[in-house]
Amino acid sequence: MIKDRYGNVLSTASQVAADAYVVGVDRMLSASAGTESAFRDAIAADEDFALGHIALARTLQIQGQGSDAKAPLALAKALASGTTAREQSHVAIFALILEGQGAAALAAIREHVTSWPRDAMALAPATSVFGLIGFSGKAGREADQLALLEPLIPQYGDDWWFRMVLAFAEIELGHLDRGRHNIERSLASFPQNAHGAHIRAHHYYEAGEREAGLRYLGDWTKNYPRDAQLHCHLNWHLALWNLETGRRDEAWRVYEAELRPTAGWGPPINVLTDCASFLFRSELAGEARAPERWRELSAYAAQWFPNSGVAFADIHSALAFAMAGDSEALSRIAEQPKGVAADVVAPIARGFSAFARGAWNETVAALQPVLAVHERVGGSRAQRDLLEYAVVGALLRAGRGQEARHLISTRRPQNAGAHGFPVAGLAAGSV
Repeated sequence: MIKDRYGNVLSTASQVAADAYVVGVDRMLSASAGTESAFRDAIAADEDFALGHIALARTLQIQGQGSDAKAPLALAKALASGTTAREQSHVAIFALILEGQGAAALAAIREHVTSWPRDAMALAPATSVFGLIGFSGKAGREADQLALLEPLIPQYGDDWWFRMVLAFAEIELGHLDRGRHNIERSLASFPQNAHGAHIRAHHYYEAGEREAGLRYLGDWTKNYPRDAQLHCHLNWHLALWNLETGRRDEAWRVYEAELRPTAGWGPPINVLTDCASFLFRSELAGEARAPERWRELSAYAAQWFPNSGVAFADIHSALAFAMAGDSEALSRIAEQPKGVAADVVAPIARGFSAFARGAWNETVAALQPVLAVHERVGGSRAQRDLLEYAVVGALLRAGRGQEARHLISTRRPQNAGAHGFPVAGLAAGSV
């Protein structure tokens, strides 16, 4: 029997197809370039390979090519009946994901791993901050993420992928020592793992080690292809660290060359959220507002996420619409939000509208209550600092400096030190 790297039987008689599939899975799990081509190679070697087709469909979805995913999805579903019980369940999980049934897919994954715990490809969509748990809209989802993974530790041992996703779950909950230990073990096995480098960057961020993070990620990305999945997002980290360490010209160079919609490459959700976040955080750090850049990004948001029901995307679209002055597009999100976290999206949209208008106390009134529950919108703690800093910036502009200092020192203490302040006017003695 032909098996994958995790010991799961593959329903193909072609070793060439199986080998290409294994390469594709590792590329997907590590955000390496060439994922799509590997799965296409698997299908070319065996056109009846159901897992090759469903993996290709998932890859196309991640790349923002959802319409192109329909054909391989249909083929995978048609071929699944001739495969093992695991593969049938595997295909069914991704069919639910591709058809927009996230809650049902998550339930199916939880059931799936009780029988096939080492089906890493099927488990992966439930992991990380952009996964089905991450975007579930539920309070406590960070703890839920770790609770899913910890019982599986004996099944995976030192597997580089599992140690990586486990580390991210730990880091997001503030278990920095454990997270660092696991991500370093993962990277020792696979140093060129982009997801691993990304999670190592998050450890540097949460530890407040900006200079060390900048050196590490700056060196790591030198050979990372522009067409790889995390190209845009890794450069977001670099742009922020350059901004926060006073390298403003370099931060803007990174934005113009690697992030903006017409320059960089990444899944649309990354392009939108990373660009909106950088532009807003640059203004909070004291840079002048850039109307033309906001208008460009607003048009991109209107194209990809006008009111999608994906809370993390929609709050960034709302920010772009607000800063670009597109009140009609903004009102759709503020007045008719969609999705499982719609009740959190609406006040965030209103808060960004108030910030764009310079209504500082109104901004605080809208956004500050959200800080206690903002994990519900998804994304990492580093990404949700956008909301923390928006409140801090509005408090400072409203002349409420002591409140600003208290908020940042209690909620994000690693950013309340002696240097590298993310919000202009927050430096020691200034409030």
